Amino acid sequence: MMRPLWTLLQRDISLIVTRRQDVLTVVAFFVIVITLFPLAIGPEPEKLRTIAPGAVWVAAALASLISLDRLFADDWRDGTLEQLALAPQPLALTALAKVIAHWLSLGLPLVILSPALGYSLGLQGIELAVLAASLLLGTPILSLLGAVGAAMTLGVRGGGALMALLILPLYVPVLILGAGAVNEAMFAAPYQAHLSLLGALLAVALPLLPLAIAGALRITLD
Repeated sequence: MMRPLWTLLQRDISLIVTRRQDVLTVVAFFVIVITLFPLAIGPEPEKLRTIAPGAVWVAAALASLISLDRLFADDWRDGTLEQLALAPQPLALTALAKVIAHWLSLGLPLVILSPALGYSLGLQGIELAVLAASLLLGTPILSLLGAVGAAMTLGVRGGGALMALLILPLYVPVLILGAGAVNEAMFAAPYQAHLSLLGALLAVALPLLPLAIAGALRITLD
């Protein structure tokens, strides 16, 4: 069962990497949103450092959201999604493999870039490490939640805007915990609880949200 899923994972990663413009668009959007904050509120270092956790997390959430519109759309248009639904492997595992490929190709680069962008906003030392750790735990949750929205709005005209309306409210707890962990680290307070809660959310999301994605895809295909 795992061999076809591994093949699907490799296929999706190779397709995303082949479309380099998609990766570059997401990364450029992430960087541009963060660089807009100093232009909007001024160059004062202390003020920038205060808003840095929220700025990076909001940018990561929006970048994750804009990259999800093609998660299932291309396979749906050419009929591949119907074949995947008829395959002997559970559709939930297939959906999970596609989300993992999406995160590895488009979410992981944001995690890797986050310390440099956090440093540009004034974060230092342990704060940068906590920022990267919170994004490492939180961005897969964002991808899974976004995939639910992408599956629910598949084939709907104006689906991108509808997906944002459906999914952005669900992003809020993840953003609060992620930015909160960095804020705690900034004031030398215990931040482990926030990271533990993010880990718990990820542990719940990994088995449950692929089932929701599969259910939404089956409704769309029917």
